[in-house]
Amino acid sequence: MRIRIHFAGAFLFLLVVAGYAGLSSLQLGVYIDDKVLHFLTFLVLTLVFYWVLDTNRRRTLHLTLAVCTGILGVGSEFVQAVLPNGRSFDIFDIVANIVGSLCGLGLCSWYHKRMLERKRGRQRGRGYSGGEGGEEEGLVEDMDIELGEGPGLGGEGVEPQDSGIVDVMGTNGNGSSSTAAGAKTRSLEQRVDEWDENDPDAWGEDDGMEEEDITSGSRGLPDLTPKKRTE
Repeated sequence: MRIRIHFAGAFLFLLVVAGYAGLSSLQLGVYIDDKVLHFLTFLVLTLVFYWVLDTNRRRTLHLTLAVCTGILGVGSEFVQAVLPNGRSFDIFDIVANIVGSLCGLGLCSWYHKRMLERKRGRQRGRGYSGGEGGEEEGLVEDMDIELGEGPGLGGEGVEPQDSGIVDVMGTNGNGSSSTAAGAKTRSLEQRVDEWDENDPDAWGEDDGMEEEDITSGSRGLPDLTPKKRTE
C-alpha cells in the first residue's frame, strides 16, 4: 500500500479550505444554499480521498466510508456546534454531508470496479495469468515453438532442439564433453553420410547370435517335458 502524493496534497488543501469555511464565522449562505454547499463539499472531499491510498478496492471503500462519511461528515457538525462561531447544530447539515459523501463514494467505487475489469480483460486478451511474471509469459507467447524457439527449445542458454547430438557420458565441470572407453558422439547427419547401401546389414548376424546363445544356454538345462509311459 502506497500513498499517491498528488491526491494527498489536493485532499489536504480542500480539507483546510472546507474547515475554514465551515468552522469559522464566514457566512456563505448568501451566495449558495447551505445544504447544497455541504453536499458539494463532501462530494469533492470523498472523490479525492478515495484515490489517496493505492490499495485494494474493498479496503479503500471501508477507509473512505469511515474517514469522509463518518468522521468528517458527522463529527464536523459536533465540532462546529462547540466552537464560538455563531453557528448552531443542524441535523440536516449532517444528512447533506452523508449524502454527498455516499454519492462520491459510489462514483469512485463504480469507476474503480470498471477499471479493474478492463485491466483483467486486457490480461486475458494477452494470455497473462495475472500477477508477477507477466512479462516473461508475453515473451514466451511471441516465440514460435515449431521453429524451436522458447524455453528448452533452442533459445538462448538452452540446448538446441532435435540437433541429433547424442551425449553419451554427459559433460564435466568445465562444460566439455567427457569421453570414456573411446566412446564418441556422432550426429545423425554424419551417420547418414557414412552409410553405404552396399554394406551388408548386421541385423541377421545379431539374430543368429541371439538364437545361438539361446540354444547353447538350453543345453545345460534338464529336460522337464513329460514323457509317455510305456507298458
